[in-house]
Amino acid sequence: MDFDPLLLARVQFAFTITFHIIFPSFTIGLSAYIATLLVMRARTGNERYARLARFWTKIFAVSFALGVVSGVVLSYQFGTNWSRFSVVTGNIIGPLMGYEVLTAFFLEASFLGILLFGAGRVSPRLHTFAAIMVAVGTAISGFWILSANSWMQTPAGHTVINGIAHPVDWLAIIFNPSFPYRFAHMMTAAYLTTAFVVLAVGARWVLAERHYDEARIMVKMAVGMIVVLAPLQLFIGDQHGLNTLEHQPIKVAAMEAHWDGSKPGDFHIFAWPDEKAETNRFAISIPRGASLVLTHDPNGLFPGLTSVPPQDRPPVKNVFFAFRIMLAIGFAMIAVAIAGAILWWRGALFTTGWFLRIVSHGWWAGFVAIVAGWVVSESGRQPWVVSGILRTADAVSPVPGGSVATSLALFVVVYGIVFSTGIYFINRLLANGLVGGADQPPDAGTPLRPITGARPAGAAGAAPAPATRTGAAGSPGA
Repeated sequence: MDFDPLLLARVQFAFTITFHIIFPSFTIGLSAYIATLLVMRARTGNERYARLARFWTKIFAVSFALGVVSGVVLSYQFGTNWSRFSVVTGNIIGPLMGYEVLTAFFLEASFLGILLFGAGRVSPRLHTFAAIMVAVGTAISGFWILSANSWMQTPAGHTVINGIAHPVDWLAIIFNPSFPYRFAHMMTAAYLTTAFVVLAVGARWVLAERHYDEARIMVKMAVGMIVVLAPLQLFIGDQHGLNTLEHQPIKVAAMEAHWDGSKPGDFHIFAWPDEKAETNRFAISIPRGASLVLTHDPNGLFPGLTSVPPQDRPPVKNVFFAFRIMLAIGFAMIAVAIAGAILWWRGALFTTGWFLRIVSHGWWAGFVAIVAGWVVSESGRQPWVVSGILRTADAVSPVPGGSVATSLALFVVVYGIVFSTGIYFINRLLANGLVGGADQPPDAGTPLRPITGARPAGAAGAAPAPATRTGAAGSPGA
């Protein structure tokens, strides 16, 4: 049986990066949330914040460990399956990943032990400082990895000599044209993801009448974060889209399934892109909607897919549908923000059963949106692994397809065991609840009983996908 090594290498990297990316997207936000809780405890002296910090630190620890495991695998694949990519881009990608280790990983490692085991053993001030440093470290990690991946999307500050990329201007490399937009978009997504996980757990505790005071703190903090970040993410996404149109117009054409660049683009709510016929089937569209959003002119024109040969186009269906999944979840998040703000203003945030039940099951939203966004980003870059410099087909290692198939099968088995175990333990931690946070009657003035039809949901089952270590610069073939 013949195996295509290129296809299998792409599938393997897509599989491992999809598992991995959910971890840093959670722990970047969760570390910031833990630091915020400890700062609030230091400012107010309220021990409820400390109990919440201890509770979420346990989940952070499991998530961080799973993120490290999944990140290490990605780095090895650069040498096993993508050695030609390493040869061509190693002078740039290697130092950028090295900077991440020197500035982010060492910072996190220096203070992680204090955060995980320092409560009650070091002063509250030092414990809070350690939490802040871990949060800063995770953000710096995201900075360097997004810089490296963005350089692969929009290369700058380099020269190519004998097919090898050499750095010329490191500031131009780091702050390449797409980096500011992609970094802001990803970091906001990480914080939103964590906010929805916290909101889901808090809502479940309110419905189950567990840890009332701490549950209300979580719900309020999460809703407050979502109210600010969900609309902001819409603006950042719009700016990111305009930047992508400028530097990667064919990716945008795939996102919109826009074939003919001589006509204004419709926004397709649904369609089935037919790549052979170069048309869309079963389209439900808003006429000229894509042109209005992308050019701010309903008659504006932007390049279509037919402006390049078929071999230079990304896989349209992947990009088209992933973009709509991300977009739909983004608007759902804005709806939650609006509903939460109105209920909070009316004083009904904790007594509106339908809202609490909906958000109690919405922990997954941020993770799915992030995975969909990375599919758009990485698949939309195809057939280039580094835009304009190196094609994906030229980046793969000269290894037999059978070897890649064997390692892929092993990854599926091992990842299934490891991550099932990790999610099981996170579920147990959520089900066990707080230590020292016994259930109490609701505070006066905030009754819970008016929630009609509320079914105690407990905390079990709110299992978010976890963890940290943004271990790879980007997917050569997601």
